[in-house]
Amino acid sequence: MTMLRDGAKKSIWQETMSNYTPVNTWLKDTIYDVLIVGGGITGLTTALLLQSEGKKCILAEAVSIGFGTTGGTTAHLNTFFDTPYNKIEKDFSPDDAKLLAKGGKDAIDLIEGLVSKYNINCDFAYKPGYLFAEDDKQAKELEDIYNATVRAEIGVAWSEDIPVDIPFKKALKFGFQAQIHPTAYIYGLAKAFEEAGGVILQNCLVNSVEYNQHLSADTSLGKIMASYAVYATHIPPGLNILHMRCAPYRSYVMAFTTADGRYPDALIYDMQDPYHYIRTHTVGEDNYLVVGGLDHKTGHEQNTDYVFSELEAYARKYFNIAEVKWQWSSQYYIPADGLPYIGVMPGHDNIYTGTGYNGNGMIFGSLAAKIFCQLITQGESIYEKLFNPNRIKPIAGFENFVKENADVVSQFIGKHFNRDKIKELVDLAPGEATVAKWDGNKVALYKNESGHVYAVDPVCPHAGCIVAWNGAEKSWDCPCHGGRYAPNGALLTGPACKGLTQIKWEDIEGD
Repeated sequence: MTMLRDGAKKSIWQETMSNYTPVNTWLKDTIYDVLIVGGGITGLTTALLLQSEGKKCILAEAVSIGFGTTGGTTAHLNTFFDTPYNKIEKDFSPDDAKLLAKGGKDAIDLIEGLVSKYNINCDFAYKPGYLFAEDDKQAKELEDIYNATVRAEIGVAWSEDIPVDIPFKKALKFGFQAQIHPTAYIYGLAKAFEEAGGVILQNCLVNSVEYNQHLSADTSLGKIMASYAVYATHIPPGLNILHMRCAPYRSYVMAFTTADGRYPDALIYDMQDPYHYIRTHTVGEDNYLVVGGLDHKTGHEQNTDYVFSELEAYARKYFNIAEVKWQWSSQYYIPADGLPYIGVMPGHDNIYTGTGYNGNGMIFGSLAAKIFCQLITQGESIYEKLFNPNRIKPIAGFENFVKENADVVSQFIGKHFNRDKIKELVDLAPGEATVAKWDGNKVALYKNESGHVYAVDPVCPHAGCIVAWNGAEKSWDCPCHGGRYAPNGALLTGPACKGLTQIKWEDIEGD
């Protein structure tokens, strides 16, 4: 069976992968040292590192390994980030920028080390990285980025050319960037974790974690007991202050073949807003041009299929495209002050979390695992203060905090309580969906290609926002905190711990 992912569209990473099959048995009366929740790059790296340090670990994944964002990433491994070093210097400090740079290097070293140690066949390869400006304003910003990057002690230089035929004003070239096949990599981590004695539970949704003498996790497979827990779920479940500090975004990706056989052997980024990113990946003997970008806030684009059309138009403008092979999207969270939140979860002592990775999840997910391992086994980490989820940075984060969370308020006031703006129930064409009103109540409707209509309550069970339809991925997406649901209401990804309530047709029709 082809590897599952949290969307209707298939990514290039699913093509040669089947669902992971765990081999070790869960002993239900065991008190584990650490429960890791989530089977993406953060969770599996954390599990392997801790198990290798002698901790007895169990990993619970709500669906299957790689189901979430790791299965939809483009797997760029960078030592420069969506939040550039000049902004980190301004909002934090020059020393913090240097520490962040060290973190990027440490993460790539960690990934390369695990690939080598466990002989993981995941196409790990170093590539040069290019960041280029297309107008004078971008060129000035690029100069600021260059100067701060040099101060952060990252290898960077001005480049006279870039490996794509796109007109540009200035360009930077970064050394020792890298790329991998992300799902092959995390499958290798999972195998190594189990060989070290770890336990993986799939289709195991963690509903809640309570503390008595030990942590007790209520899950769909029964109770799991542990001394520590790590939420590696991209954003922690339930209602938490971190949901007010992170904004969910979707990013779009397409993989093409080219008619002229030109595939740039590099990682390439423009400086548009939203920006585009380009790389090449080889599957078997076939090369594919991977182009991504056009990010937007989750639930804020009414025609997500059109975004793919725009992305394809961008690719065709600069490349001789032969065929579209794959197209997909994935979700990530932007932090209020530009840096991820990694460490002890606010309000807890022995529960850890990592979130707000921006578009750099492969790096920050790996670095988070290293930090979790250090905190649990050594009690400290040099990165602990920089990424502390309990930090308060009003100067750096206040403007973004207000901007992103004003959206939460507008969803509550504009949609949750104002029913008059919802159109009357309409006929749907196959494949269409809408949030409509019937007898003063909101109902989310989707008609599949066979004509069957699914009806669900559109109120997200996480915090009461109204979901929006994502036509490309065939999902109901929450615009407030990023919860995503299948057409029939089933939970795809949190922070909710349950799906949308299904409505029987007789409840609507009065039969």
